[in-house]
Amino acid sequence: MIKLLVVEDDENLRYNIKDGLEITVGGDDVITAVNGIEGLEFWKEERPDIILADVEMPKMNGFEMVEYIRERDQEIPILFISGRKSSRDITTGYDLGANNYIKKPFSAHEIDAHIKALLKMRDETRRKNRANLQRFGNFTLDASNSTLKFEASKTITLTTREAQILQELCLNKGEVVKRSYFLEKYWEIPGGEDFYASRSLDVMISKLRNKLVDDPKVKIQVVKRMGIMLVDPTIPEKA
Repeated sequence: MIKLLVVEDDENLRYNIKDGLEITVGGDDVITAVNGIEGLEFWKEERPDIILADVEMPKMNGFEMVEYIRERDQEIPILFISGRKSSRDITTGYDLGANNYIKKPFSAHEIDAHIKALLKMRDETRRKNRANLQRFGNFTLDASNSTLKFEASKTITLTTREAQILQELCLNKGEVVKRSYFLEKYWEIPGGEDFYASRSLDVMISKLRNKLVDDPKVKIQVVKRMGIMLVDPTIPEKA
């Protein structure tokens, strides 16, 4: 069952949306709020799957509410449902992080179609993100978000380039990756030969080693005159 939060100050429209999605279309659990402040409270407490929000509301309008949410949650799908139809309002809605902007009037089936499309996109993004996670030893690397998690208790922040290099080593675990490959791809050095870029790579490898000390089984090994390799005895190397 999909849990929706509808934030709308018009009582009749709020009821029609709730009735339409729960009964006419069916299968949804709809929570309603009358303004942005109440919407934020329900968002924190109920953790809905998707938010439908009007723009013009008392106490806190929809733009203000969505701006607050987007600063803290980049994933939840948000649809604006509004009678304000100017290009400026629509542009503002998207700039604040809305996934869609639907003009009033609309039908329950129209709303349902938008909801299903956005949730499908969200689920596909989640699957791709999970596929991009690299596990080695007791670590999990999320290169997309530049984080390295040790077991379930500790999260280490990486720079973008540290995450990229560690991901390359994970994808080639047990194999030597040439230094020139890193320098050409991430420092944009033709031929992969540059003293200062090479020293920068060495510093980065040293920093990554320090961030892996929680699991002594995992090592980043520098193979002289060849390159760099991630060693993880807990996971079989590539055939």
